[in-house]
Amino acid sequence: MSSLSRELVFLILQFLDEEKFKETVHKLEQESGFYFNMKYFEDEVHNGNWDEVEKYLSGFTKVDDNRYSMKIFFEIRKQKYLEALDKHDRPKAVEILVKDLKVFSTFNEELFKEITQLLTLENFRENEQLSKYGDTKSARSIMLVELKKLIEANPLFRDKLQFPTLRNSRLRTLINQSLNWQHQLCKNPRPNPDIKTLFVDHSCGPPNGARAPSPVSNPLLGGLPKAGGFPPLGAHGPFQPTASPVPTPLAGWMSSPSSVPHPAVSSGAISLGGPSIPAALKHPRTPPTNPALDYPSAESEHASKRTRPMGISDEVNLGVNMLPMSFPGQAAHGHNSPAFKAPDDLPKTVARTLTQGSSPMSMDFHPIKQTLLLVGTNVGDIGLWEVGSRERLVQKTFKVWDISKCSMPLQAALVKEPVVSVNRVIWSPDGSLFGVAYSRHIVQIYSYHGGEDMRQHLEIDGHVGGVNDISFSTPNKQLCVITCGDDKTIKVWDAATGVKRHTFEGHEAPVYSVCPHYKENIQFIFSTALDGKIKAWLYDNMGSRVDYDAPGRWCTTMAYSADGTRLFSCGTSKDGESYIVEWNESEGAVKRTYQGFHKRSLGVVQFDTTKNRYLAAGDDFSIKFWDMDSVQLLTSIDGDGGLQASPRIRFNKEGSLLAVSGNENVIKVMANSDGLRLLHTFENVSSESSKPAINSLAAATSAAADRSANVVSIQGMNGDTRNMVDVKPVITEESNDKSKIWKLTEISEPSQCRSLRLPENLRVAKISRLIFTNSGNAILALASNAIHLLWKWQRNERNATGKATASLLPQQWQPASGILMTNDAAENNPEEAVPCFALSKNDSYVMSASGGKISLFNMMTFKTMATFMPPPPAATFLAFHPQDNNIIAIGMDDSTIQIYNVRVDEVKSKLKGHSKRITGLAFSNVLNVLVSSGADAQLCVWNTDGWEKQRSKVLPLPQGRPNTAPSDTRVQFHQDQAHFLVVHETQLAIYETTKLECMKQWPVRESSAPITHATFSCDSQLVYASFMDATICVFSSANLRLRCRVNPSAYLPASLSNSNVHPLVIAAHPQEPNMFAVGLSDGGVHIFEPVESEGKWGVAPPAENGTANGAVAAPSVGASASDQPQR
Repeated sequence: MSSLSRELVFLILQFLDEEKFKETVHKLEQESGFYFNMKYFEDEVHNGNWDEVEKYLSGFTKVDDNRYSMKIFFEIRKQKYLEALDKHDRPKAVEILVKDLKVFSTFNEELFKEITQLLTLENFRENEQLSKYGDTKSARSIMLVELKKLIEANPLFRDKLQFPTLRNSRLRTLINQSLNWQHQLCKNPRPNPDIKTLFVDHSCGPPNGARAPSPVSNPLLGGLPKAGGFPPLGAHGPFQPTASPVPTPLAGWMSSPSSVPHPAVSSGAISLGGPSIPAALKHPRTPPTNPALDYPSAESEHASKRTRPMGISDEVNLGVNMLPMSFPGQAAHGHNSPAFKAPDDLPKTVARTLTQGSSPMSMDFHPIKQTLLLVGTNVGDIGLWEVGSRERLVQKTFKVWDISKCSMPLQAALVKEPVVSVNRVIWSPDGSLFGVAYSRHIVQIYSYHGGEDMRQHLEIDGHVGGVNDISFSTPNKQLCVITCGDDKTIKVWDAATGVKRHTFEGHEAPVYSVCPHYKENIQFIFSTALDGKIKAWLYDNMGSRVDYDAPGRWCTTMAYSADGTRLFSCGTSKDGESYIVEWNESEGAVKRTYQGFHKRSLGVVQFDTTKNRYLAAGDDFSIKFWDMDSVQLLTSIDGDGGLQASPRIRFNKEGSLLAVSGNENVIKVMANSDGLRLLHTFENVSSESSKPAINSLAAATSAAADRSANVVSIQGMNGDTRNMVDVKPVITEESNDKSKIWKLTEISEPSQCRSLRLPENLRVAKISRLIFTNSGNAILALASNAIHLLWKWQRNERNATGKATASLLPQQWQPASGILMTNDAAENNPEEAVPCFALSKNDSYVMSASGGKISLFNMMTFKTMATFMPPPPAATFLAFHPQDNNIIAIGMDDSTIQIYNVRVDEVKSKLKGHSKRITGLAFSNVLNVLVSSGADAQLCVWNTDGWEKQRSKVLPLPQGRPNTAPSDTRVQFHQDQAHFLVVHETQLAIYETTKLECMKQWPVRESSAPITHATFSCDSQLVYASFMDATICVFSSANLRLRCRVNPSAYLPASLSNSNVHPLVIAAHPQEPNMFAVGLSDGGVHIFEPVESEGKWGVAPPAENGTANGAVAAPSVGASASDQPQR
């Protein structure tokens, strides 16, 4: 995702081009490195302006960046050399040979000799490989074809070949909108202000007219004041909109990317022959797909040149990080450039077929339990399916719960027409409630408690006629139900009591849909009616704020992208013409209209969005997909046939599954690779153990629990927000055979596990923080002396993936400069400082502190990109926001939490709720909360929308435990993002977030060694915990029961067994559930894996008290003795 500064460069480029500053345009393209203008590059090559060609290229790549870059420069310099020979300008040819071509002799000495020998020929065409060389013009054209292929395949040019689609004069428009806003804030606004400068804010002079409307009068759509308000400045602004068409050079920028893969590119060894020689294409190579962090063998000035010290982008512009630093002869891997990549992440494979019994009208996946599907049908039935196990958990037919409380019109309608259809089903944001809107007056709200436990919550006789849509929203932090109906109204109800809060009137036709949303803490509702009108409402009963016409002017639904930044609508006209459009909210106009619908849709088309990237709609007996940024149809699938003419569709939250309605009351569930892996786990467990239990940990930790780790961010104990990529599914193999006697797995000998102490080039006192990189091929440690240590595993014959392993020694890595990543240390009592760090999702940056200022380091060069926030107070914990790398939660030693925006260098909020230093922070991107913990043993839950504290609880300490010095309390979210692990020296505990309820607790015996650290495995099935006596324990997270114990003798030499050396921190591998690492008090780091013959850490103990395996018993502080390891 591009930063605003990057987008500003594109706006400036457009402005410069429109103003005909041609040289400046290309200079900025080259210096910024954001956009490679292929048309300009082609023109310069055709004209033979070789110096300008290489200068322009230098803004994007260097000769030795990768094999593609090397071949690009070689082809250009070879052509320049041949042209000099063709002109018989031998002095010039010799100069090119020495200055430009000699650099390639390092990689191919024989080739350089052959090139040199061309000087001895009267005509270089006497060389067999160059015999087909024509004239200069044709040779340049042939070379240019090859250069374009190389550039398109080069990862360094990825996302730089397409100029973003912008309206004409976009920068002028933004400035005029800003001036318009400034004018609305004037105390005495003039009707036609004369604005002559942009250097200072606009302000009107003495009173000379009516006051402009307050900007708050239209907070939804900014630049559209209500009737009678001040119009957009337009001609009064300093910039006049350009009416002429986009200049020719921009035409190439705006063109849509090709939908076909680019041809194979010869990236093999450089050769003397021209690109037209078939031998040059015998072994085509394309760049590798592995985005893993590869640390170059030397620093790259080119890489760091465009790195912005403040403002961290989700995408890495550090090109050398994307390819191993090797050249010709390197092993190749298959890859397609993103611009031409087939949409493999779309769910296209039919993975499940469910028979509902009546025709599905509406479907919705549970927001947390990704495989739980709610269905409403045309006869009023409600079905709840566990898609993974193909099991229908609940089936309910329509029934009025209390007919005596229903209005007479409803009773009469039910007598006249007893058949009722479901118009909409929807889950509440946390999945604890769901609502059903029926075609007759009524709304029913159920509470859901896991498994088959579905209870009646509210029944509302809401509208006269049908209830056409239902949604949930949280105005004023109060969960509400929003409904709309045939009576032309929208109503807001308290979700807890059913009390009506608001009624919105103003539509002149039945209201078809509602879309609640919020922006910048402003809550509002969009509504659509059957006359095609779109209106927007605030929760203030003051009427509609906008009045638009929807394309199609009939049945329209609206939806935002998952990140809430883009608004779409889908509508069908009475004649069957369907439309999907994206709206420009600031202008109230259609931004783009997507193409590809059947001319006459049979029924009303439904649509959905996913991954902030794709749109999908059911049309013409198929599902059609669009990329949000392209109006052209991306692809269409028919789900192996049998779909309805306009099928109902619904994505799960992570976009890995798509439910589609078919003929004969069938629901087909489509899946992508992540979805297939998620569903596959259910094929290996019993249906009983796979039943969901949302309000207990049973669902969250069963073998089938939400394995969508590819897309669910997990907040680590060390403050990293990582996307778990390709987590290997661990199949629960524990037997339910009660006749077998379970025995704790004890590991006391080195031969009983695979452990490896990492090599140490630098001696440090102790390891304070430890984390695997997200790519899984390196491990980063922060020592107590403020120095960072990085170990990296290399790709070789014994380790083809380059991933971390306990079977091979890694290399302790440093850049060629030899510099270290060293934090600013505390001036007073450095030993008392609390070290902390957080790793960005793309492994490119680490934010770190050791009692002094916070430092931002580049992970490739080890250079300090920025330092900020000098103490006091000092940072004690860091956590990146899961959706925005520029937002960081910083726990302080003064007990506050500061929400800091790196890009603008500003503290956005300061949270107060603890009494001692902050020792743990964890985000849930599903519940939109931040959980904090402190040395005061207190847990706090904060809403990330407004940063208000929702609830707090003091961790109960075991009875009889003496009060000791303040102890760190850590928190980490489970993979389901609804439960979290709490780690204290006295206990491990699992908490449910919404109610802050302890689901399970494992207390340390009074006579036992304290816990030093603990963490979930990457799939959240295990908990790894380290203890002060150097023991490491492995627990089943489902019930916090011990399954394996690693004794010190298994990994510490005898000389250290009595020296009080013990683990201080423990880290789990991001993809291998059975791999973990510990950082020791003597400065060592150990990696652990089970022996290959076992493949796992022991066997889970049998369930207690008859509880099914994987379920959670009732919370208890005093666990039984059998639940404790003998220490």
